[in-house]
Amino acid sequence: MISDGLSVSGSKARSSTSLRLSEGDSFKLRCSATTTSPEHTHLHVTWQVKSSSSWRDILSLTHEGKFQPGPGYEERYRSGDIRLDTGANDTYRLSVSQASSADSGAYRCLVSEWVRGADGSWQKIQEKSVEIATVSIQRTALDVVISTSNVSVTERDSLDLTCNITTDRSGIFQAEVMWYFSASPDDTLSGAQLLLSMDHDSVVSDSTLISLSHVDRNSYRLLVRDVDVEDSGYYFCEAAIWVPLHNGSWHKVVERTSAPVSVVVTALEPDYDVFLNASKTPKFSDDPTELNCRITNVQDTEANIRFTVSWYYRQRLPGDDVVPEELLASMDADWALLPGDRGRERIQNGEIILSKKSADTFSLRIQWTSESDRGDYFCVISAWSRHRNNSWVKSKDVASAPVSIFWATQDYTLTVEAVKLKPFFVAGHTFEMTCKVSSKNIKTPRYSVLITAEKPLTDQSSPNGTTRIISLNQDSVVRLEDWTDQTRVDGVVLEKVQENEFRYRMYQTQISDAGLYRCVVTAWSPGGGGMWREAVNGLSNPIQIDFQTSGPVFNVSVHSDSPTIYQGEVADLLCIVTMEGMPLEPDDMSFDVSWFAVRSFALDREPILLASLDRRGIVTQGRRNGSSELSLERISPLEFRLRVHGCEDHDFGNHYCVVTPWVRSATGVWQREPDIRAKPIFLSVKMDVLNAFKYPLLIGIGLATAIGLLSCLIGYCSSRWCCKKEVQETRRERRRLMSMEMD
Repeated sequence: MISDGLSVSGSKARSSTSLRLSEGDSFKLRCSATTTSPEHTHLHVTWQVKSSSSWRDILSLTHEGKFQPGPGYEERYRSGDIRLDTGANDTYRLSVSQASSADSGAYRCLVSEWVRGADGSWQKIQEKSVEIATVSIQRTALDVVISTSNVSVTERDSLDLTCNITTDRSGIFQAEVMWYFSASPDDTLSGAQLLLSMDHDSVVSDSTLISLSHVDRNSYRLLVRDVDVEDSGYYFCEAAIWVPLHNGSWHKVVERTSAPVSVVVTALEPDYDVFLNASKTPKFSDDPTELNCRITNVQDTEANIRFTVSWYYRQRLPGDDVVPEELLASMDADWALLPGDRGRERIQNGEIILSKKSADTFSLRIQWTSESDRGDYFCVISAWSRHRNNSWVKSKDVASAPVSIFWATQDYTLTVEAVKLKPFFVAGHTFEMTCKVSSKNIKTPRYSVLITAEKPLTDQSSPNGTTRIISLNQDSVVRLEDWTDQTRVDGVVLEKVQENEFRYRMYQTQISDAGLYRCVVTAWSPGGGGMWREAVNGLSNPIQIDFQTSGPVFNVSVHSDSPTIYQGEVADLLCIVTMEGMPLEPDDMSFDVSWFAVRSFALDREPILLASLDRRGIVTQGRRNGSSELSLERISPLEFRLRVHGCEDHDFGNHYCVVTPWVRSATGVWQREPDIRAKPIFLSVKMDVLNAFKYPLLIGIGLATAIGLLSCLIGYCSSRWCCKKEVQETRRERRRLMSMEMD
């Protein structure tokens, strides 16, 4: 049993006292704890505070001699704002710095006595407490007000604002003031810009056009010189109270932000007018157009004002229909040209020129005006103001009255007449026709001519029916279009007889030349930059070439005795020409024969040229990927044979021949007849199973027989020489049995 010798009391044995402090002040509390126990005991001292219904630990000196801060006081203990010191006469002193409203409440000193047991563990034997004081922390009142509510300033003037602060704080303190600018009246200052600040040491941050001065103890003045439109917005004043600490540092006890003050900066807009006139107007298409946009009656302008121009076009429509304007080009604040969608390409090509003739005159010149340029034009003069950061901001736009660019036009007309110079002619003679052109309402026209032929539908060379033969452009350059007869490359001629007359000749006409011939004429007028512009097209009347002949009629067919063959065999295909009507001698007719194949069951793929034989006996083969070979020969005057040697599986398909007959006329001229296409025949290639497996079977049987004989030979030799052993027979006695009678 340990006697009660623990005694706990307040400073100077007084009962609890009451302290009234201001926010940020410091205070100290003392308690005394002694024990008269004969045992070797240790004291555990804890300072506690009660602000509501429960006690909270602030700081303890444990029975093991360690300091232990309570929950929520760790940071203040580490910073030195809360300390527990021991003094003479067994006193324990609690020191609190930078007191806040959370430190208000009743404070007590709780002391417990501990003893170490035989097993080395600590046991608490008794505990006592005493209330030391009641502390009340008063909040520091701070009011921040800007003396002016709403301000309106003219551009280039100065903005003067005063921030007044009032506080109930006494003693030593310093104020910190910061001015903020924001585009919105949000007092949370999110996204606000710090303009200028003065800390508690009266040090002002640096700025060129903004100054902050301390008028008196409670007033701080903000002066913004040379304001511009960008300074319009909301201004805030934020103030804070700082108090000194025992270690010489300063502590912020309160901070407040004023209500926003709206500031409107009125721009200095220059006063001016815009006048647009046309110095050059077109009377015909491709004439130049020039517009001048002038700035007049300029007032209230300074050196910091700059003018730029934007050009617009609006199409004119009959009635009251409204068409939005289209931007041709504009300028930025640095007078850099910005082409619009409508004028970009022509500006880049130099067809539209924009210039600044003088300080108050801008010009637009269209080098070659076209019908699409007819309409209304107007200009917009923009005034730009330079701000403090040397940036340019548009302050005003003034548009001119529109100027109409229009001239009366008549529709282009073009007439083309084709004339056949020789009304009657036969095959082999020269066909000749002229094309006469007449036009109206076209300025200095030139013509390009194209000769076309509409062949009968039976002509396979032009499946569309119309063939472009030869052309002559506006610069008199002749070009062969779709003329593919290599034997008659020089057989067609197109020449310019007069400015509006052209002549077409075709030498050694063939029966295949029959059809309708026309002149397609295009009128061109001079455009901008030496270029020619297409004006209108015209088509002449048709001129017919029709050969009345009683000659033979040719038919073509394809035949094969074996349309189904096996791989490796030879396929024979015959192209047979039959003739009806007037018979001809073999020397008076000749044929061009071409063989084609379509590698499909249906004729849904492009035909492949296999080989061709012209009327002179020259054979030409197409490109092939397989190993099979082709041969083409004439076996009679009207029969042509195609052979495929060593057929493969890819040689299957529909095969047909195309024959071009050539007939010699009575005058000795060879005439080409229309191409004739035979009905296709399908060639099927099969695999010969017996021949395919014959050689592999023979080779397999031979190898098996050879391997069997070799195995027998190896076994015999091994048993004969390698595994032979001598066996000695044991000699046995031969005794004859004796008869029982002898026994």
